[in-house]
Amino acid sequence: MQIPLPCYDDLTASLTEAWGRMARGVKDRRSPFHTPVLATIGPDGSPQARTLVLRAADPATRRLRFHTDWRSQKTLALSAHPRVAVHAYCPASKIQLRLLGTAVHHAPHTEIAREAYARSQEKSRICYAQKLAPGAQMSGPDEAGQIEGGEENFSVIEITIDQLEWLYLYAAGHRRAFYQWQGEALTATWRAP
Repeated sequence: MQIPLPCYDDLTASLTEAWGRMARGVKDRRSPFHTPVLATIGPDGSPQARTLVLRAADPATRRLRFHTDWRSQKTLALSAHPRVAVHAYCPASKIQLRLLGTAVHHAPHTEIAREAYARSQEKSRICYAQKLAPGAQMSGPDEAGQIEGGEENFSVIEITIDQLEWLYLYAAGHRRAFYQWQGEALTATWRAP
């Protein structure tokens, strides 16, 4: 029989658990929270979703951080529509997080991008050393080619979260909690699952 998490009936503990799982996802490659889905609105108004590696999750500032190629379609999407959604789900714990916030896309060679690039592993840097931009049409699978470095393509997306929804699927009764920040003021409520 499934034993409920200690945060089952506690709004504050559920929020702490949500941020804790995101923070653990930064370091634990096996965690489903390591690769959440980022959803944006494309330049043409259509929804777009993609899986990214979570690089930082800070509950104190309510910020998430991702790395991306500056030439990707995300750059256009975020410049036109900085409001984004992030989705993460763990089938083992049966916890879903839906987060809404505003993204800031830090261009290559800005201080934050330079610092993040310097801390990146070499195997991660290779992803930004392609001649062709992500999504560029090719006539064969190996045409993307490589360039030296890749720092000129490396950028950072930071999202400040202003809404978080916690859904915990539990056999004896699901729990859904909703958190919204207006500045630093937090409103926390239970919602029907």
